[in-house]
Amino acid sequence: MANKLGLIIKREYLAKVRNRSFIVMTILSPLLMVGMIVLIAYLAKVNDDETRVVTVLNESSFFQNDFNPSKNISYVHLDDLSLEQAKDSTTALEYYGLLYIPNEQTVEQVAKAAYLFTKDNPNTSVTQELENVFQTQLRQHRLQKLGVTSEQFSSVEERFEINLSTFDGERSMRGINEIKAIIGGGFGYAIMMFIIIYGGFVMRSVIEEKTSRIIEVIISSVKPFQLMLGKIIGNSLAGITQFSIWIVSASALLFVAVMILGIDLSALSADGTVQPGPMGGMSQLGGMDSEMMMYAKEIYDIPWGLLIVSFFIYFVLGYLIYSSIYAAIGAAVDNETDTQQFIFPIILPLMLAIYVGFFSVFSNPHGPIAVGFSLFPLTSPIVMLMRLPGGIGEGGVPLWQFLLSVFILIITFLGIVSLAAKIYRTGILMYGKKPTYKELIKWLRY
Repeated sequence: MANKLGLIIKREYLAKVRNRSFIVMTILSPLLMVGMIVLIAYLAKVNDDETRVVTVLNESSFFQNDFNPSKNISYVHLDDLSLEQAKDSTTALEYYGLLYIPNEQTVEQVAKAAYLFTKDNPNTSVTQELENVFQTQLRQHRLQKLGVTSEQFSSVEERFEINLSTFDGERSMRGINEIKAIIGGGFGYAIMMFIIIYGGFVMRSVIEEKTSRIIEVIISSVKPFQLMLGKIIGNSLAGITQFSIWIVSASALLFVAVMILGIDLSALSADGTVQPGPMGGMSQLGGMDSEMMMYAKEIYDIPWGLLIVSFFIYFVLGYLIYSSIYAAIGAAVDNETDTQQFIFPIILPLMLAIYVGFFSVFSNPHGPIAVGFSLFPLTSPIVMLMRLPGGIGEGGVPLWQFLLSVFILIITFLGIVSLAAKIYRTGILMYGKKPTYKELIKWLRY
């Protein structure tokens, strides 16, 4: 049996890796992925560099020197024009918008009567920046009425950020948990895509052999269970081979792109502001460069070895579970069109894992939702990987949860593959009949 299973695995593996589309996608995919990253970084840079021009028609005695150029907005001040003339000038010059500040008695009345005129619905960042200017002046005016001076107001407005530190005295960084969740989510998303892609390969392979009647010759010498397991493992090995090539080549290409093109990936470092030292009154460690180095160190300290090994463990186990279901579906139908009624229930747990995983892990990686989904076998390959960048043990995933998750996956695979084998054994030789869920349940009892 082992010899026959090995031959089937070898046949499936070689058939997949020698396929022209497999070779083409193995070469093109890293280029496309790195190209997409470069394109996104370039577009983000272009978008950030865009400065919108807003004209200001200020008829009041307030806000005379408050609207100053910023990264997002450049201001052009208009004088001795009516509102209609200002609108026409702004439109003719194709500026972004017109800020109209009418003449009123008090700053409160002026602010309530002010308008921003734009061609379309205004950008949120623009309105927020303008509103912040009004809000600052209104707050200052209200406090001055209560006897607060401008100097006192400036001290009141000074932004406060709490110092962060671990119990060991090491500096804590804002946004690191979110960055770790995104990294883990990337690994989880890769697993989801591979399950869908390679599970589909298994299903189509079974359908092709069934419709061509080759399957009748094959199962005369091997058992249906051996054939199904061989297809699953063979395609799994092909997927691991392809993904390993992708990791190495994409990493090398991304490194070259960053070095040669000067791609700026600093957007990963939260808000880019400089935080105080961990124990108050300490140095800012050299400003922005030290801040970037702190984030780089945190990312470097992620247990990448554990994450990569866990990825392959969860990828293989998750793939084996889902591809068993795909193989059973392929054996139950005569053509790919008939599979549509069965595909959505398979994909649903994967989609649920992505969306619920992100929401739960971002807010509370050790909460009951995150823990529950990281143990449930149909979602754990994705959600557990979102939690693992924090490591295993203190501050990370408890060891018992990690081991229990893997154990449940193994038990689930053995159970699902045995059930799938019953459907596979019955359906592989049935032709001309569109199966229903009721019939599939009946096959499980044989």
